[in-house]
Amino acid sequence: MVSLWSGSYAILMAMRRLMVVLFAAVVAVVVAPAPARAATGGGWVPAPSAPVDVPAGVLCDFPMHSEPLVDEVRTRVLATHPDGSPKRQAFVGDLVVRVTNTATGAYVDVNASGSGLVVVQPGGTPTRNSTWYAVGPAGFGFREGGGDHPRGMWVFDGVYTVAFDANSYKRVTIYHGSERNICTEL
Repeated sequence: MVSLWSGSYAILMAMRRLMVVLFAAVVAVVVAPAPARAATGGGWVPAPSAPVDVPAGVLCDFPMHSEPLVDEVRTRVLATHPDGSPKRQAFVGDLVVRVTNTATGAYVDVNASGSGLVVVQPGGTPTRNSTWYAVGPAGFGFREGGGDHPRGMWVFDGVYTVAFDANSYKRVTIYHGSERNICTEL
């Protein structure tokens, strides 16, 4: 005999699996045509990442430098707000970043080659009043009190969202996947 609890749990898990599959399918449909379209233009433009230096205590206990080793990220604006600012924007492409503890010279190379769809609210930016729907690895810095994760340089992988409020406070929801804090590796 199946209890009401185990039956409800099975339904809940089946619904969760369905949501993960549907979410991944939506993101894949939005970004999958990118390589074919990129070769002919198709509105895709480079979105290079700049090197970044972060003082000790901001993300990690030590000073940190990050620099792209491979940067083939492209972006395409899919819809705009009436003022012309991006409303929905897709990101695709390979990105490998070397993160270095500049106090010791130790470093780790981070794959951040996930694909994402960023939905920006009116008056927002990609890091304010926006939500990132992502599949695959990407990195996000968390300052003290800056989100639902402790201070650090976090890499999320799998199927997840990162929602930014008006003050750039981040809330992460991982539907399926993993997370790691690069600060603990250096």
